[in-house]
Amino acid sequence: MNLRESWLLFALGSAFFAALTALFGKIGVAGINSNLATFIRTIVILMVTAGILSLRGEWAKPSGLPWHSWVFLVLSGVATGLSWLCYYRALQLGPVSKVAPIDKLSVAFVIVLSLLFLGEQASWPVLVGGGLILAGALVIAMF
Repeated sequence: MNLRESWLLFALGSAFFAALTALFGKIGVAGINSNLATFIRTIVILMVTAGILSLRGEWAKPSGLPWHSWVFLVLSGVATGLSWLCYYRALQLGPVSKVAPIDKLSVAFVIVLSLLFLGEQASWPVLVGGGLILAGALVIAMF
């Protein structure tokens, strides 16, 4: 397996950086408006992504992208923005040790949505894992 092209390596990186996001976000959102914190975070992400595109020479003309890519990327951006606004507000109001795991219910949601809308096949490991995530989130939220 080529690690540089492994989905698992990037997924683990995503999880690690999401953990840092929760810790840094909890500290950063203290004492400021959560919507402003989300805006600042978005600007930083824009600058980092633009830097990566520039360094790798991956810029493309937006007009050359298929219309369905535009539609779904815009919808994804709206969903991301709403997720971040909710997440930072939750971090302001609750302990990061509870907010971050509840946020990971997105894993269980995406399993169900991928079965319903993308036609992905359910497997026992995916269903059991999703069920355990759901159970863990319920334990964390209730106790």
